[in-house]
Amino acid sequence: MDHSRNKFSLITKSWLIILGSALLLSCATSPRTTPDVADKGDVEFWLTTGDKTSLLSKSYFNWSDKASDLVIDVDSKQTFQTMDGFGFSLTGGSAYLLKTKLTDAKRKQLLEELFLTRDNGIGISYLRISVGASDLDDHVFSYDDIKSAQPDVALDSFTIKADQQYLIPVLKEIISLNPQIKIMASPWSAPAWMKTNKNAKAGSLLPEYYNAYAQYLAKYIAAMAQEGITIDAITLQNEPENPKNTPSMIMTAEDQANFVKQSLGPVFKNANIKTRIVIFDHNCDHPEYPVAVLNDKEANPYIDGTAFHLYLGEIEALNEVYKAHPDKNLYFTEQWTSGNGSFSDDLEWHTKNLVIGAPRNWSKNVLEWNLAADENFDPHTNDGGCTLCMGALTIDGSAITRNVSYYIIAHASKFVPMGSVRIASNLINGIDNVAFLTPEGKHILIAVNNGEDHKPFTIRSGSKMFNASLPKGGVGTFVW
Repeated sequence: MDHSRNKFSLITKSWLIILGSALLLSCATSPRTTPDVADKGDVEFWLTTGDKTSLLSKSYFNWSDKASDLVIDVDSKQTFQTMDGFGFSLTGGSAYLLKTKLTDAKRKQLLEELFLTRDNGIGISYLRISVGASDLDDHVFSYDDIKSAQPDVALDSFTIKADQQYLIPVLKEIISLNPQIKIMASPWSAPAWMKTNKNAKAGSLLPEYYNAYAQYLAKYIAAMAQEGITIDAITLQNEPENPKNTPSMIMTAEDQANFVKQSLGPVFKNANIKTRIVIFDHNCDHPEYPVAVLNDKEANPYIDGTAFHLYLGEIEALNEVYKAHPDKNLYFTEQWTSGNGSFSDDLEWHTKNLVIGAPRNWSKNVLEWNLAADENFDPHTNDGGCTLCMGALTIDGSAITRNVSYYIIAHASKFVPMGSVRIASNLINGIDNVAFLTPEGKHILIAVNNGEDHKPFTIRSGSKMFNASLPKGGVGTFVW
């Protein structure tokens, strides 16, 4: 506020207050963007703007009896998929930073903010972790690294010790806060001795080790269960068409179908493992890949669904897979934000394509990539680790910075808990949106203004409606 306005005379002061309020209501970066906004009201409004003047800022709207020219109709009678949740990947590097850089008290406070919804909590309800190392660990490892030239087919050297130092303790703290949190696990590579090139980077899984690798994954799920950690779903391979990460492993669609029907599916069935098997876990440019795996009649019964990233292709690819196999689930499991990126551009693009676009194309979850990195985008592996992957949090010593993906996910995770159902809402010019009905009966609309100007519009729900607006590039969550 411009305090120089206090220089006006007492005679004009009352009028000035009214004028100042009107100016605030018309400001594109203010959460109070229409005359229907109130200090307390019928509809909660949470706003984040590209210029950071509002960061998940809360205000209110009131019901109105007059609609604007643009109307978003929310129809809770038309329902779609049930949501599993919103969240991040908890990499080994993230866990290391949380465990070693923060005091126990500060970590507890931060985890409560991340995984609870009370006070300023954002209610993360879904995590993805790596089976063995990902490229955001500080070194490469599997759970069966052997020095002998002889393969360990019996898995006598199997151990999850590498995760017991940082990842598992942090996961246990998270589960104590949110026992219902869903956890998906993804391998970046099989143990090197199982692969064609005997290396953690690139190469393929040798068919002669299909059974051993299936048992390896089963032992991993059992070992995590002994730690009190339930793996809800497991993907067969992170980015199976990408040999450039360290670790990484190539799996073709034919490889995945053969591995599932010959080994993994039967092993899980015989061991009564309930962990869901999810295929692909890669980009939206190749929807024909998961369709081909799901078309395999022997593999299909073991498969729960397909996971996607969006470094290539369009988010509508999820809908192509849904139309081909509507009985199978869809997941969105990874998208990074770069240390060289723009807060405003990333906020708008990720919200439009992921938080809104993925659920509108049948995804049951939305996960951004790394939960935490340090000020140098470490830790990561050498020769194939991501050198610019920015965490939702930057942990610089004991200092914590909340970055753009924190707000991208928070606009959904805080308001759309596990068990919420996507409901119908129409798209209007310049305002992409998605709507949900929570288990408690609350209506949620998440919207982003992709237009060039401040955009007023009306949201109508049944017999009620309210007038709202969003600044250019702004993201809003409406709750009623």
